[in-house]
Amino acid sequence: MVAQDPAKEKEKGDSRAATLSDADKKKLEKENELSEEDLKLQTELNMLVERLSQGRPELQKPAIESLRNMIRSSTTSMTSVPKPLKFLRPHYQTIIDVFDKMPDNDTKKTAASVLSVMAMTMSSTRESIKYKILATEEDIGAWGHEYVRHLAGEVTQEWNDETRDITDNKRAATLASLARQIVKYFMEHNAEPEGCDLLMEMDQLALLPEFVDAHSYNKVCLYLISCVPYVADPEDSNLLKTAISLYHKNNQYTEAVRLAIRLNDMKIINDLFTSCPDRSVKKQIAFILAHSQVYLDLDESSDGYDELMEIMSNSHLNTNHLALARELDIAEPKNPEDVYKTHLEQHRSIYTGGSGLDTAKQNLASAFVNGFLNCGFGTDKMFAEDANKWIYKNKEHGMLSATASLGLILLWDVEGGLTQIDKFLYSQDEYIKSGSLLACGIVNARIRNECDPARALLSEHLINKSNIIRTGAVVGLSLAYAGTNRADIIEVLLPVLDDEQSSLEVRCLAAVSLGLIAVGSCNAEIAEAILHCLLARSTLELKDPMAKLMALALGLLHLGQQERVETIRATLQALEDPFKSLAVIFLDGCAYAGTGNVLKIQQFLHVCSEHSEQIKKEETDDKKSGDKKDEAAEKEKEKKKEEAQDRGMQQAAAALGIAMIAMGEDIGNEMSLRSFGHLLRYGDPLLRRAVPLALGLLSVSNPKLNVMDTLSKFSHDNDSEVASNSVFSMGLIGAGTNNARLATMLRNLAVYHTKDANSLFMVRIAQGLLHMGKGTHSLSPQYSDRFLVSRASLAGLLIVLTSCLDIKSTILGKHHYLLYYLVPAIQSRMLVCFDEDLKPITASVRVGTAVDIVGQAGRPKAITGFQTHTTPVLLNYGERAELATDDYVPLTSVLEGFVVLRKRSTDTEMA
Repeated sequence: MVAQDPAKEKEKGDSRAATLSDADKKKLEKENELSEEDLKLQTELNMLVERLSQGRPELQKPAIESLRNMIRSSTTSMTSVPKPLKFLRPHYQTIIDVFDKMPDNDTKKTAASVLSVMAMTMSSTRESIKYKILATEEDIGAWGHEYVRHLAGEVTQEWNDETRDITDNKRAATLASLARQIVKYFMEHNAEPEGCDLLMEMDQLALLPEFVDAHSYNKVCLYLISCVPYVADPEDSNLLKTAISLYHKNNQYTEAVRLAIRLNDMKIINDLFTSCPDRSVKKQIAFILAHSQVYLDLDESSDGYDELMEIMSNSHLNTNHLALARELDIAEPKNPEDVYKTHLEQHRSIYTGGSGLDTAKQNLASAFVNGFLNCGFGTDKMFAEDANKWIYKNKEHGMLSATASLGLILLWDVEGGLTQIDKFLYSQDEYIKSGSLLACGIVNARIRNECDPARALLSEHLINKSNIIRTGAVVGLSLAYAGTNRADIIEVLLPVLDDEQSSLEVRCLAAVSLGLIAVGSCNAEIAEAILHCLLARSTLELKDPMAKLMALALGLLHLGQQERVETIRATLQALEDPFKSLAVIFLDGCAYAGTGNVLKIQQFLHVCSEHSEQIKKEETDDKKSGDKKDEAAEKEKEKKKEEAQDRGMQQAAAALGIAMIAMGEDIGNEMSLRSFGHLLRYGDPLLRRAVPLALGLLSVSNPKLNVMDTLSKFSHDNDSEVASNSVFSMGLIGAGTNNARLATMLRNLAVYHTKDANSLFMVRIAQGLLHMGKGTHSLSPQYSDRFLVSRASLAGLLIVLTSCLDIKSTILGKHHYLLYYLVPAIQSRMLVCFDEDLKPITASVRVGTAVDIVGQAGRPKAITGFQTHTTPVLLNYGERAELATDDYVPLTSVLEGFVVLRKRSTDTEMA
C-alpha cells in the first residue's frame, strides 16, 4: 500500500462533503477535526516514519523502538482502532519498503513486530502472521488481546494451507510453536473457548492438557462437551476423550465416567472405576452406572465388592421409591376413576356412563391405567379386591394385558413381586399364563439379580407349543434384560426366530426383543439371524403390520453407531423393495439417533416431501372420463395404489427418523417442529399419521405448550388414526407430569370420543400415562442433565411408536401388550441424598430451570427461578438442582437420582 498524500486526502474529503446535507457536513467536519493531543501524536508519528525512511541505522533503531512503545501502550485494551495505528495507516507501505532494505538484525525483527500489528488493520492477506514469524521472540500478549485473537485466526488459515500438501516441514513446526504461545495466553486470560477452538481447527487437541490447570479445566471441559453435537464423527469422540483425560487428571472421576458412558466405551468406564482411589466416589459412580444400566464385573476380592455390586444391581430402587412415596404422602393406592374424574366431564347426558365402561375395551383400558397409575407402588385397589374378577372382565388377549399390568404395579420389587405373580403362572388359561410371564419380565426391568429369576422362569416357555405363551415369555425376557447384551439370554432367544412352530407375530417379537436386549451393540450374530429370517419370508408376509418390527430390530442393534452401519446397509440390498427401503430408513434413523445430523434430517425430509400426486390425478381423470377400464388397467391402478401405500409407510418411518435424530439437540428440535407442522397439513395420509408420534418423541415427558396445542388440534382429525396417534402422543409428552392443562384436554377428549370405543381407549391410555406413578415417573430417555441418552429407554419408545404406525392393527387390535415396551423407559424423577455410609439424609437443595453457562466468565448461576426444597425431591424436565447448604459437598456435579454427600471439612474439595 502506497502512503497517501495529505493534500489529496483533504481534497477527497472536501469533495465528499460537497454531496452531503448540512447536518452530515457538520458531523464530518467534527470527525476530521483533531484535538491538540491527537495532532501532536500524529506529528510525532510522521517524524518517526521520516527518520526510518532516511535509512540511517543509528536513527532507525530508536525510531522503531519508539513506534513499538507507542503502539503497545495503546493496544492493551482495544475497544476501537487505536490512534497510533490509525495515524500510521498511510505509512504502512513506506515502513514495509524500509523493512525490506534493512539488514538482518534485532532492529529488523522489532520492525517486523510493528508491521505484524499494523497489518491487523491494513491487510487481509495474512501479513500479520508473515511478519510475526520474522519478528523477535517476545511475550505475545504484550500487544493486547485483540492482536492475539487476530493472530489465532491467521495461524488457523495458514496451518490449513500448509498441511494440505506438506504435513511435516519447518513452517508447520513454527506455526505449531506459535499456536502453543497463543493457547497458553488464552488459558491464562479467561479465553478458554478460543484456545480450544484454535487447537480444534488445527487438529491438535492432544496438546490441550499441558495448558489446562486446576482452575481452568472445568470451563475447558464444559466447552468441549458443548461442541460435541456440532462436529462430525469421529471428531466428537476425540472431544469427549480429551475431556475425559482432563477430568481424570484433576481427579473428577464421576464427570469422566459420565462422558465415558456417552462414548459407550466399557474399557474406559472400567479403567476409571478401578483407578478411583476414593471408596465414597466409587459408590457415586456405581449409582451413575446403575441409572445408565451399565454393569461391571468386579473382582470379588476388591474393597467393598458386595456394597458396590448391590448398588450397581439397582436392588435399592424399589425401597427408595417407596420411601419417596411416604415422604410425599402418595403411598395410598388410587383407582382409574381418580384419573378419569367423570364427575367433572361436561355434557354427562351424552356420556354413556356405566354401560360404556363395562365393555371389554374399556375394562382393558382400566387395567392399563391402573398399572400406569400405581406403577412401582406395590399395591392398588383393583387387584387387591379381586384380581380374577378384573382379569376375567377381559377377553382373550385382553386377559394377557390385564394380568401383565400387575407387573407394572410391582415394578422393581423382584422378591415381593414374583411371589404375588406366582399364582397366575399355574393358570389353565394360556392368556393369563402368558400375561403372568410378561409380568415377571416387567418386575425385573432395570434390576440385576444374581439368581436371574426372569431367565429361570421365562426361558423354558420359549419352546411352548402355544404361540400365546411364547409371546409373553419373549416380551418378558426382553423387558427384564433390555440393554444388557447378555450372551446367555440372546442364546435362548435366537432359536425362536428359526423355529417353524413360531408364528410370524412371535418371530417379529423375538427379532425386536433381541434388538432391545443388544441395543447399540452391532451384534453381528443377531443381525445375521434377523436377515436370514427376513429372506425366508414371502412378500405378503413382509406386508404384515408386525413385520415392521423386524426392520426396526436391525436399527436398534446399531442405535447411535453412526457410520458403523455401512456394512449392514450393504447387506440389506439382498432384500426386495419396498421392505428394503423401509429397513434402510429405520437403520439410518437409529444409527444417527440423538446426533442432530443435519444431512440425515434433510435426506429424511426429502423422502417425506414426495407426494403421490400422479395417482390422485389418474383417479380424477378416471372419474371424469367415466369409461369402463379393462382388467389390465385396473390391475395397473391397484399396483400404483400399493406403491403409494409402500411409499407412505417409508415416509412415516422417515418422520420418526427425523425425531430420533433431532431429539438430542435443541436447535434441531425446534426446526423439526416447524417441518412437522407443514407435513401435518400437506402430507399424505400415512405420513400424517406418523407426525404426531414424531412430535411425541421430540418432547417425551416434556409438555411444551406449542406441541400440546398442535396435538390437541389433530386429536379431533377426521382420520381416526391421526386422532388416535395424536391422543397417544399427548399422553407421551405428559407422561408422569400430572400436567393440569393436559389433564383437562384429555377429559374433554373423553367426552368428544365417548361413542367411539377405539378412540376412547386411546384417551384412557393417555390419561394413564399422564398420571404415571402418581406423577413421580418419567419416560424421557434423556438424563444426567439431558447430556446422556439411555439406549434401552429410547429403544423401548421406538418399538411402541413403530407399532403405532399401524395402530388399528396393533394397539387397537390384539397387540395392545406392545405398550409394555414402554417399561425400559420408566424411571423415577426423584433426587435422594445419602451420606457416605449410604444412609438417607435430608439436605436443602435449590431446584430451578437449567441455564447454559458454557463460555460465561466468572461463576455464573447454573439455575434461574429456583425454589428451595429438602430432599427427597422431584425434578421436572429441564430442571437442575444444586445444594443449598454448606454442610455437605456432593460427589457429583449433576444432582439427579441418588447422590452421595460428603460432610464438609476444612480440607474438603469438590469431588
